[in-house]
Amino acid sequence: MNNQSKSIRAASCSDDYDPNSMPVAKARALIARFLTPVSAIERLNIRAALDRVLAADVISPLDVPAHDNSAMDGYAVRCADLKTDGEVTLKIVGTAFAGVPYQGQVRAGECVRIMTGGVVPAECDTIVMQEHVEAKGDSVRIGGGHPQGQNLRRAGEDLKTGQIALKRGLLLRPAEIGLIASLGIGEVGVFRKLRVAFFSTGDELRSIGTPLGTGQIYDSNRYTIHGMLTRLGCEAIDMGVVRDDPKLLEQAFADAAAAADVVITSGGVSVGEADFVKDLLQRLGEVVFWKIAMKPGRPLAYGRIANAHFFGLPGNPVSVMVTFYQFVREALLKLSGRDPVPLLPAFKVPCMSNLKKAPGRTEFQRGVLAPDTSGNWSVRVTGEQGSGILRSMSEANCFIILPEAQGNVAAGMAVEVQVMEGVI
Repeated sequence: MNNQSKSIRAASCSDDYDPNSMPVAKARALIARFLTPVSAIERLNIRAALDRVLAADVISPLDVPAHDNSAMDGYAVRCADLKTDGEVTLKIVGTAFAGVPYQGQVRAGECVRIMTGGVVPAECDTIVMQEHVEAKGDSVRIGGGHPQGQNLRRAGEDLKTGQIALKRGLLLRPAEIGLIASLGIGEVGVFRKLRVAFFSTGDELRSIGTPLGTGQIYDSNRYTIHGMLTRLGCEAIDMGVVRDDPKLLEQAFADAAAAADVVITSGGVSVGEADFVKDLLQRLGEVVFWKIAMKPGRPLAYGRIANAHFFGLPGNPVSVMVTFYQFVREALLKLSGRDPVPLLPAFKVPCMSNLKKAPGRTEFQRGVLAPDTSGNWSVRVTGEQGSGILRSMSEANCFIILPEAQGNVAAGMAVEVQVMEGVI
């Protein structure tokens, strides 16, 4: 038995471990204990590294900016030549453009016309904006009140040579790609993509384009899961629909675990007569828990099959998305090497709907967060909250989180909302 299996069984034997009704916070904490990020690294051109996770710190090979330069179009002067109160006239001895510095020396009583980004002559220590001077011929008249160092960007002000520019575990967005390019670096090391295999279970499921018989439905969960995995930058391996047959399910689990770091299924983890997934998981791997004290999404299994993590999601479409974003998302980001893992932002606002809620489970209702005409934000539910109503997720831009001990909510009460806009 490997150390991972020992740690899982140790968790199963802990005093407060209840696989039949795991509290949401406890389930998250247990999952986090078993997550070890991928270690394989790929070297990529920085253009190809967009939306990948940085595998090593990027160290600046130079000062940024490399020279003292001007933040404004104006005049580079010696502050000692200026008056605190009153005007002074200086001789213009040349011009410094961005990329074309002034090559001469600036003596007392002289100045240099300078453009934004132009290198500041060594003798100068202050930039006076062109709007604050009066230029005439080869001279310029400057009033008082210009502090030393104004409008001047110092060498190394942004980054110094040898300084960490970007830290390991960071997602490389356009800003990070541009920063790396500004350092003259053309390649970076990134973690390989996390491989996630997924399939749906159920004899009632049919593929798109196939006529539906009585009691049959189209399999939407695989499309939803594929979209969520793609948004997280995972390599999604779609293994189709597997019938409720123990031999077929066992083979599917073995194939998925051999191909991926994580295996995700939808359906098959409740207590129905044909739900074989839980029993197979106990035989083929390790089970940490299989029920969560939450709504929707109570039947949620987590464990391992061989070296792969396993998440058994419920079969109802809304439950699939809720459990994915409350448990699977964070785990996948951690396994992908993200550090720190970005959490979904949450805060409290007034709820404009009456909400029914019985104590005992954490609920994730779907809501619409919006400001009124005065700019005050509030939330309302999307309508019917059934776990099969996928439209409730489509119309929502947030989860309304009602904690385990919470009862009914009257309109006007403050509730916690978790923003999903831009995430889901």
